Amino acid sequence: MNRRVLGKTGLEASILGFGCMRLPLLDKDKPDSVDAPEAIRMIRKAIDSGINYLDTAYPYHGTDRMQPGQSETVLGRALAGGYRERVILATKLPTWAVETRADMDRILDGQLRRLGTGHLDLYLAHNIVAPIWPKMRELGIFSFFDQARKDGRIRHPGFSFHDQYSLFRQVLDEYDWEMAQIQYNYLDTEYQAGRRGLREAHARGLGVVVMEPLRGGFLVNGIPGELREGLRARRPDWSLADWGLRWLWNQPEVGVVLSGMSAMEQLEENIRVAEAAGGEEFAPGDLAALESVKARFAERLEASCTACGYCLPCPAGVAIPKVFSLYNEYCLSDERSVKDRARQFYSMTMTGGEKAENCLACRACEDKCPQHIPIARLMPKAAEALAVPA
Repeated sequence: MNRRVLGKTGLEASILGFGCMRLPLLDKDKPDSVDAPEAIRMIRKAIDSGINYLDTAYPYHGTDRMQPGQSETVLGRALAGGYRERVILATKLPTWAVETRADMDRILDGQLRRLGTGHLDLYLAHNIVAPIWPKMRELGIFSFFDQARKDGRIRHPGFSFHDQYSLFRQVLDEYDWEMAQIQYNYLDTEYQAGRRGLREAHARGLGVVVMEPLRGGFLVNGIPGELREGLRARRPDWSLADWGLRWLWNQPEVGVVLSGMSAMEQLEENIRVAEAAGGEEFAPGDLAALESVKARFAERLEASCTACGYCLPCPAGVAIPKVFSLYNEYCLSDERSVKDRARQFYSMTMTGGEKAENCLACRACEDKCPQHIPIARLMPKAAEALAVPA
């Protein structure tokens, strides 16, 4: 598998990274019910296939963002038996859970224990947004990174970002970062840091890791039928994953494309695409085809939800990502059959407590949403659209 140097870190990373935020579950409604044997099998298959960039975070596969989830523990188990030495390992400081400078050291030390390692190749300040960033500076995050580098617990500092480009520039200016992780895909070129942020970070020598390359699978599962057929007609041998991933790898500023995979079939498909990438480049007609898809999405997409789950748990029990997945499916198509299917799934697969009509408009979810979706405003619209006609 092709590799690219991650900027001034000097690390040679596989162009495809394994994100451990969507590991296989025993119960799809319980994010902490990780199917550990299957997850370990997938992680080791990824490494044996040439993927050497592994990413996790403190809250992944947990039920409370203030407490560690299962992801770091499962990944640590997967990396035993010599696998740790073969990978670039990244996890993140949960900025929202930090109240003191001492918390930073306590959290990092716990992460090292769960991952079963003495050091992290990359350690990121997680989810940098405007309300959190001033507090992190005041608490001494820069001195923390300096000390952790000095004592060998981390090797390269970075940050993951979910806010506007102006803040991105400010954060870049304030510390000697070595890598940045941003949301970027062919729909989100002007969203958050966007293409400007990608190019700015690369110009400063930072390695750039891209998250949500397929928008949580939406660019595979959410594309309307007529657009899907148009892409297939142009490139019969390409899957929808090919289109999304190859578009990213066609840009030299992109270091690693991070994909969260929950099934072996998804892993094998992404490995296939990564191994094929680097040969035939995107043609002008390919870019034009994706622009057509992007324009259609811009017209119809109601909620830019990536199903990250940060909004959960909802105080009223609403299954927010599930609601938005079905609502977007309903909005994106003109076909009555597709709209009816979205309504049927809403009626048949979601319990009464999970549905949009239970939203209290408390907006607790909006404070946590990295996409800044106006959830409380959209929930009544989703409830009305997805109601099965009497």
